[in-house]
Amino acid sequence: MTLPAPEWQNATLALTLLAVDPEGLNGIWVRARSGPPRDRFIAAISPALAALKIRKLHPSMTDDQLFGGLDLTATLDQGRSILTEGILNGSDNALVLSMAERTEPSLCAKLAQSIDTNPSNVVIALDEGVEDEKLPETLADRLAFHIDLDGLHHADCPEISMDSDSIEIARRQLKSVSIPAELISDVAKIALQFGINSLRAPSFVLRAARALAAMQRKDQIDPSDLAQAAALIFGPRATMVPTDQQDQNQAPDQPNPSDDEDQSPKDGQNLKAPDELLVDAIAAALPKGLLDSLAEAKAGRIAQGANGSGDAKKGNRRGRPKPSQRGRLGGAARIDLIATLRAAAPWQTMRRNAAFAPSRPIHIRAADIRLKRFEEKSDRLLIFAVDASGSAALARLAEAKGAVELLLSEAYSRRDHVALIAFRGETADILLPPTRSLVQTKRRLASLVGGGGTPLAMGLQTALKLAESTRNKGLTPTIALLTDGRANIALDGTPGRITAAQDASTVARLIRARQTPALVIDTGNRPQAALKELAGELQAPYLPLPRADAHSVSQAIEAVLE
Repeated sequence: MTLPAPEWQNATLALTLLAVDPEGLNGIWVRARSGPPRDRFIAAISPALAALKIRKLHPSMTDDQLFGGLDLTATLDQGRSILTEGILNGSDNALVLSMAERTEPSLCAKLAQSIDTNPSNVVIALDEGVEDEKLPETLADRLAFHIDLDGLHHADCPEISMDSDSIEIARRQLKSVSIPAELISDVAKIALQFGINSLRAPSFVLRAARALAAMQRKDQIDPSDLAQAAALIFGPRATMVPTDQQDQNQAPDQPNPSDDEDQSPKDGQNLKAPDELLVDAIAAALPKGLLDSLAEAKAGRIAQGANGSGDAKKGNRRGRPKPSQRGRLGGAARIDLIATLRAAAPWQTMRRNAAFAPSRPIHIRAADIRLKRFEEKSDRLLIFAVDASGSAALARLAEAKGAVELLLSEAYSRRDHVALIAFRGETADILLPPTRSLVQTKRRLASLVGGGGTPLAMGLQTALKLAESTRNKGLTPTIALLTDGRANIALDGTPGRITAAQDASTVARLIRARQTPALVIDTGNRPQAALKELAGELQAPYLPLPRADAHSVSQAIEAVLE
């Protein structure tokens, strides 16, 4: 018989501990794609949390649904105010939030407030996100358990069986479980060693350890309970590994100066101090490559300048008004009063003559409601891909920096976002993620030094990736390429002008296929025919820098951005 996967065991334990102490552990964030593991976990929620009322939520719920409000249809029909009951107004609720990665920060704040003011409510956040799509930190920090079930198969996840009698006994035992004072300080120190800054995480560890002790009918938690709880809660939150732990991993065979001494424990002593037990338990619970993935995710979030949750938006600010549409009150939508009255006008005589109609000058029904719409416009993003190779440095890197500063000033006056990519040697680096800070951009630009080969294809590829990620966040990207066109490093890092030029042309065609506007500024002493051909591949304007003054640069960039 195949044993359950460790991740599935953690999920089962987390759900059990939440059932024992829902008021202290607040909830679970489960990251899982649609499939058998997710379905089996959802099926176990109701039996495990039988003492709570299961309420389902979705990311687009309105304030009226959450907190209650005016039932417009019933109010208009009966001629008096009819109020609805909100989901968050009650207590002892298990709020199951589907598509949690698409939840707006405003809804997360409301759920977090509900947890803070009414601890008897718990949240089960079902996250189906990919890559950097995640539950906003406002809510994630308030949920004790972070479980990742991605990559598990059907055989790894047997059905979860809950013993309701054992859970009820553990809940009664929970009140009598005490926590030694010295263990509390150990938990706080270990949290700092693993780079966990949240004050809630150590509290969750102590509450989970109490629940574990209660399940075993103990009156006091011991280091083993604490180690198991810390591994479950600190493991997914860790952002670093303690230095001494790293040293052990790198040099496990180093001799200990005190090896000749008697190291055997005395009676009643543990082999290790409680804090060492905690460090070992948490380190063992860290998923493989966790720190690398955390660093990449953080860099991606910075580069994209957004929280990474939800569907891509076509625009992120209000624009030209559009014809109103039928809808209902609630949420952020604004009612179009004129259009609503216009829709209700033809029916006034019939509604006044109705036998049940109350005496009032205007009769409005829910079907008459019209909501305002706007043609949204995305903020613009100008991505500067600057050649910092040796050839550019010897030629006109200083002049290229001056041209970028001219473009930056123009972008700043239009309140556009700007990003800065430098390519040289064998790599291309995002020196500055999308920002509106002119001072910060100029500072990064001033520190740019030249040298090395010209990986033009890598620079274009990095600009394309950044453009795609920001387009999904509601920005409209444009790439401004500044180079002398002497590409000599291919995408795989090997030198060679012919291969490098072919790779650059291939990436340029990809940029054109994605319909990303671009501008090519030739920074060489003389116009380069190869760079003009590259601009043709991009279907982008070609601007030789020797003939580019502030006015022509401004006009060129404005023409591309329109």
